[in-house]
Amino acid sequence: MKEAIAIVAGYVIGSMPWGLWLPRALAGVDIRKVGSGNTGATNVWRNLGFKLGLGVAVLDIGKGAGAALLGQWLAGDLFGALAGVGAMVGHYRPLFLGLARGGKMVATTGGVGLALAPIPFLCGAAVWIAVFLVTRYASVASMVGAATLPLFALLFDASWPIVAFAAAAAVAIVLLHRSNIARLVAGTENRMELRRRRRPAAA
Repeated sequence: MKEAIAIVAGYVIGSMPWGLWLPRALAGVDIRKVGSGNTGATNVWRNLGFKLGLGVAVLDIGKGAGAALLGQWLAGDLFGALAGVGAMVGHYRPLFLGLARGGKMVATTGGVGLALAPIPFLCGAAVWIAVFLVTRYASVASMVGAATLPLFALLFDASWPIVAFAAAAAVAIVLLHRSNIARLVAGTENRMELRRRRRPAAA
């Protein structure tokens, strides 16, 4: 029973669309009508600036970590990972958005990993930062960082549920970036800016 509670709770926690709620509360913007329409931190950063994007990322990391810690506390590593998967699914198809499209799970995945295997996932985060600073493509950084997660999990002798979670998360993140891959191949993917350009004042 408690295992099922962990997974369902993980999904509900993951369904909290901070990428919608925070911009709406602080900037009066419905992020679903801006840019890619994605409620993830990258779309918020690209269109509303670094500070709001960072706030959304921190909250998305927090919900992944919270779900995983709850599952781990209730039933161990396996259900910590499964509750984390629930949070990722909730982030992608949030209950609070009527199962409409949410985000691409990168920050939420990082939160799950940070809770269950801090060192491997901090190493993956370092890879994300390095790739992003070199390329300025959040999509490339996300895919490369995700691909290293199972390798770091193995390197640091994580338990098998965490290694399996890392591998499955890496595959899911790459699949959810299919449109980004197509734009990268076509040369139309947008690079991120650390500072948002100021919009010209209305006449």
